[in-house]
Amino acid sequence: MFDIGFSELVVILVVALIVIGPERLPKVARTLGFLLGRVQRYVTRVKVDIQREMNLAEFEKAQAEMKEAARTLERSVSTQALKVQQEVNSIAAAAPALPDAQPEDGAADARAASPAKLQ
Repeated sequence: MFDIGFSELVVILVVALIVIGPERLPKVARTLGFLLGRVQRYVTRVKVDIQREMNLAEFEKAQAEMKEAARTLERSVSTQALKVQQEVNSIAAAAPALPDAQPEDGAADARAASPAKLQ
């Protein structure tokens, strides 16, 4: 952030010692450290909030993409189901009407005759 070297820091401390005085310098340094800590915590909270908002925006974007993919898949499945239904209907309409199915192997005759054999 600031490019302050050791020599610049010493000059600032000497000027502060002269201007503020040796009896008030510890209190001013403590207050300055306290305020600097509050600023750092505030900046950290702002960074976390911004990161959280960015993650939320990314999540909402992914959610919208998933919803769109689901809608596309649903439309595709509905279209294919409609096509299959139309094919079935066209095949059913084209097929000749079948008479009632009668068993060809005589199984119905055997079932009908079996109670008579038991008596």
